[in-house]
Amino acid sequence: MNRIIPRIGAMIVTVSVFLFAVCLIANFPFGSYFVCMFLPIGYIMMAAGLHDESCENRRVAANTGMAFAVVYAVLIFLVYFAQTTSVRQGGLSEQAQGLLDFQRGGLMFNYDLLGYGMMALSTFFMGLSVQADGKADKWMKALLMIHGGFFFGCFIMPMTGVFASMSDGKTNIAGTAALVAWCAYFLPIGMLAYRHFEKKS
Repeated sequence: MNRIIPRIGAMIVTVSVFLFAVCLIANFPFGSYFVCMFLPIGYIMMAAGLHDESCENRRVAANTGMAFAVVYAVLIFLVYFAQTTSVRQGGLSEQAQGLLDFQRGGLMFNYDLLGYGMMALSTFFMGLSVQADGKADKWMKALLMIHGGFFFGCFIMPMTGVFASMSDGKTNIAGTAALVAWCAYFLPIGMLAYRHFEKKS
């Protein structure tokens, strides 16, 4: 069970990231919001598996990674559940729409970036906890730790007002391209994690 659950989690991560990229390219916002609510479920299952197998002298890193994973999940669920319910169903005032509508770059968009910043910190610490035995595990460890660098952009950029141009709610091609590039980066992590837990089984 300790290997089956994280392996399923890694599969959920891989499928969710792939479908997220497809929805982005197809310009299907509801689909991308819906799919993104499954990503934290899979990621927590995957991270829990890495935590379980961490050795004693790496347990603090694993605990820290799990804590950030939970913060990430809470923020992301709040953001995307709001998009698929309150925002989608309408009836909000213009001010509330500006705050809650993800596509307008308001409060929920900033919380989304903060959530993925927490995910980046989580991947960094989970990467520290991994004892890499083979080439594939070394790649997974490196990708997890390098992904930690996304924290700085996710945390600082909303403070600069760089996303103010999104207030009109129009599709941002550069932003979409950046998200697709992130998907291309994170997809191998899910695949390598699945292979890692399959091998451990």
